[in-house]
Amino acid sequence: MEIDLGPDITRVHEVASDILVNAPSGPGLDERVSALIGFAVAASPTTLDRQGMKHYAGVAIDAGADLEELTEAILLASAIGLHGLHEAPQIVQGVVEERSGSFPALSSQSEAYREKLLADPYWQRLNNYLPGFLDSTLRLALPAFKSFVGYVGIPWETGRLSPKVKELIYVSVDTMPSHRYLPGMRFHIENAIELGATRQELLDVLTISAAAGPSRGIE
Repeated sequence: MEIDLGPDITRVHEVASDILVNAPSGPGLDERVSALIGFAVAASPTTLDRQGMKHYAGVAIDAGADLEELTEAILLASAIGLHGLHEAPQIVQGVVEERSGSFPALSSQSEAYREKLLADPYWQRLNNYLPGFLDSTLRLALPAFKSFVGYVGIPWETGRLSPKVKELIYVSVDTMPSHRYLPGMRFHIENAIELGATRQELLDVLTISAAAGPSRGIE
């Protein structure tokens, strides 16, 4: 098997540039938001950079960030596990159908939950970006998915960080060298632009995420 040495970060900028033409001009990130994004990247499960966490947490606090904002950044970064639920169930469904020709149908509970989710425009758009992921995930792991959706919704309920900053954090963790998920990047860049993010702010985010490098790990 050929070993993949990791994504070329230039690909992130190539894909992002097509979307950034729609972003308005304006200033880049301020020091507080920049530090919170750097902290989220360092705290991401695929980076685990203790030194980076310590540095960015200090800069963020000195720039006026509070404990609740740092906590939201941690929770937002930890939600990248959702990408496994985006991709893996569809692959499992395809493999199972190739071998047996059948895969569990949506239960009545799954159908009801699906309708509830898709009543939210945010989930409608995500489902359009990732067609098929929702149905296959609900067929495979409804209880786990419901719990996970509840978890990733926590930082949106607390509301300390603005929706725009939350989307910028999502862009940052979707574009790290250790976790490149371009479907998510496209989705969250467009959301951030709708919420008022400037082209320079998004370019600043890509610079921060690229600087994270490979996973540091914890000894």
